[in-house]
Amino acid sequence: MVAGTLPVGAVLLALAFAQPPGRLTFYLLTVAVAATWAVGAFLSGPLSLGRVRAADGWRPAFSAPVAVGLAAAVVVVATVVLVRQVPELRGFVDDLLDRARGPAVPTALVTLANGGAEELFFRGAVFAALGPRRPVAGSVAVYASVTVATGNPALVVAAVALGLVFGLQRRASGGILAPLLTHLTWSAALLAALPRLAR
Repeated sequence: MVAGTLPVGAVLLALAFAQPPGRLTFYLLTVAVAATWAVGAFLSGPLSLGRVRAADGWRPAFSAPVAVGLAAAVVVVATVVLVRQVPELRGFVDDLLDRARGPAVPTALVTLANGGAEELFFRGAVFAALGPRRPVAGSVAVYASVTVATGNPALVVAAVALGLVFGLQRRASGGILAPLLTHLTWSAALLAALPRLAR
């Protein structure tokens, strides 16, 4: 199921990012990408939410993943500010900023839907399919390879860095809840910050 889902999602991702920012087809194709990851994840088998050790025993993780997501957003915003000063790289970042400042509601919906679906698939289905031998490194490699389909090196670099964070959370907690919360928090924070940077 994972092997069959990957090429479909990658092709749809490439088609989505071939669309100009703000075009209806971009949003429709991005929804299709999210649906592909989510369906592939659920059809691949059961997904564990996972737990973390606390002073009073094992429990679902909430506060720490949110804090990690906010910290990651701060790092990305600072990186965007610095990278935009490099003429050779500015175009890749500006493309992302153009997409972030599209219509607020559709942009937020597709961003959060894709972030959640990516965690279901890459830290859920892909991580489990890789088995016990280096699932963190393997899932990062698969995640980054699929992100190449966007044609944007900035997104590939982000996929490697964040994929490592998400993968370590998945391994530590034993499930997808921690990386899911971190990814959604990170996405929401960037949705709030990036349009302001674009202006």
